[in-house]
Amino acid sequence: MTRKRWATIATAILAGALLAAPVVAQEASFKDPTGDDNGPGSYTYPTDAVYKAGSFDLTGFRIKERGKKADVAVDVNSTLEDPWKMGNGFSVQMIFVFIDTDGKEGNGFTDGLPGLNVKFAPAGAWDKCIILSPQPQGRVRSEIEAKVSADMRKAIIVPVKVKGAGRTLSATIDAADLGEGDPSTWGYQVLMQSNEGFPDKTDLLTRKVNEYEGQHRFGGGNDGDCDPHVVDCLAGDGLGDKAEIEAQHAMLAHECNDDGTSKKMAELTMAHVKK
Repeated sequence: MTRKRWATIATAILAGALLAAPVVAQEASFKDPTGDDNGPGSYTYPTDAVYKAGSFDLTGFRIKERGKKADVAVDVNSTLEDPWKMGNGFSVQMIFVFIDTDGKEGNGFTDGLPGLNVKFAPAGAWDKCIILSPQPQGRVRSEIEAKVSADMRKAIIVPVKVKGAGRTLSATIDAADLGEGDPSTWGYQVLMQSNEGFPDKTDLLTRKVNEYEGQHRFGGGNDGDCDPHVVDCLAGDGLGDKAEIEAQHAMLAHECNDDGTSKKMAELTMAHVKK
């Protein structure tokens, strides 16, 4: 066989190997300290036994794109249970993953979703939000249709199914729904809430925080609608350092008027992968 023929074959083999090489997954991963499942520092769990200690204590978040799919996972500080027989391996948690995909200040949404009572700093305006709920996809979508503005609806992603196993909630979505870009360069905010099957008429399946805890109400907040309905979230660099506990408390700081309306709403920032 001639040298030229060998060169042609070698080139073809190399090209085939490159085409067959696996696509490198693009991912982002964060940690959150334990013991900060108290919102701005004062929140307490509902009194019913289904709300186990650590159920709303966010400890980690991961997102990884693999081809046309993206895997999302959220860790909590308690073994997941399904006391309300939702069929997904968990019942009480409700998680909102807000993502700033373009990094452009003010480009995106600075208002939070109904029932969270938060806003986002302009530098961390969100472009996408993944909702992890034990409720059927159809129920979540119908609530979104009824309670979320038309422009925001297009930015919300509801997985077909969310699974709970051990201490991890996970779901798989279409990567195309996130848009183009490298997830390791995006900004993230993960908000821990509780699945509410009978939400207030303006709340998106979220549970209230009141002044005093009740059977199915968080306590340590305000009976009005001025406090952030967020039990835990990412803060700082999302490394899990204890200093991030105080950073969370500061970020969720807010002020209420005497009539329970908001005087100063909690303003959230995004966490970015530490390079």
